[in-house]
Amino acid sequence: MNLILHLLLDAAVIFGLAYFMPQVDVKNFGTAILIALLLGLLNFFVGWVIRFPLNLVTFFLLTGIVRIIVTALLLKLIDKFLDSFTIVGFWPALLIALAVAVAGMLIDRSAPTPEMIQSGYEAILNLRLPFA
Repeated sequence: MNLILHLLLDAAVIFGLAYFMPQVDVKNFGTAILIALLLGLLNFFVGWVIRFPLNLVTFFLLTGIVRIIVTALLLKLIDKFLDSFTIVGFWPALLIALAVAVAGMLIDRSAPTPEMIQSGYEAILNLRLPFA
C-alpha cells in the first residue's frame, strides 16, 4: 500500500512541477507514473552504486543531499530514455528530486508502515515534552 502511495505521489509531484516549470515537459499523467516507476527501480538497483562512493567521500555526513543529487541524476537519465519526458538543465531535475524527497518524507510520516509502528515510531512522534 505504501509503495502505491509513493508511486502516485511521486507521479503527481513530477506532473505538477512539469505544469509550472517551462524547462520540464511530461506528456500525460501515465507518463508521470512511468517516470515514478522507473525512478523507483533505478534508485533501488543503480542508485546505491552511485550513492555509496559519494557517501564515502562525505564521510556519510551528507547522506540526504547525496540522495537528492543522485535522484536528480537518475531523472536526467530517465530523460534520455523517454521521448515523452524532457528536462532542460540540471537545476529543474534537482528541484524535482527535492520535491519528491519532501513528498516522500511527508507520506512516510503520515502513513507509517507496520514495522515502524511495532518499533515505537508512532509513540516517539506523539511524545510530549514537559517544557514544550
